[in-house]
Amino acid sequence: MLMLKRIYLATAVHGELTLNGKHIAYTIELPWQDNKKRISCVPEGIYVLRKRYSEKFKWYFVLLDVPNRNCILIHPANDAQKELQGCIAPVTQFTAEGKGTESRKTMQKLTNALEPYRINRQIKLCITSNTSENEKQ
Repeated sequence: MLMLKRIYLATAVHGELTLNGKHIAYTIELPWQDNKKRISCVPEGIYVLRKRYSEKFKWYFVLLDVPNRNCILIHPANDAQKELQGCIAPVTQFTAEGKGTESRKTMQKLTNALEPYRINRQIKLCITSNTSENEKQ
């Protein structure tokens, strides 16, 4: 299973994506804002991913059945505040809070890693926290 373990910071959320225990990428997201559309990271939980293509993002993934939200994507972005609206962006490393490097390259790495699983069955993403519930606020 694809796992995203998060750390909640003041202005962003940082995470690490692993597949079967192996590091794939780090992630950046907007901070937790009570699951409000376009300004909050998504709630923790298990989501099915669907692969999609667009001219803007090339290959990316859509999270299905996010409570009270839609169009939540995993797509390239190096600055959460400027480029994300509630989505998740894979990055190679963190450069500051909510910022990272080489997101397009890292997105390709993620897509390649997930391809064998997508063909055979649904890809599930489990989002959990490295911090307690009180630290989110």
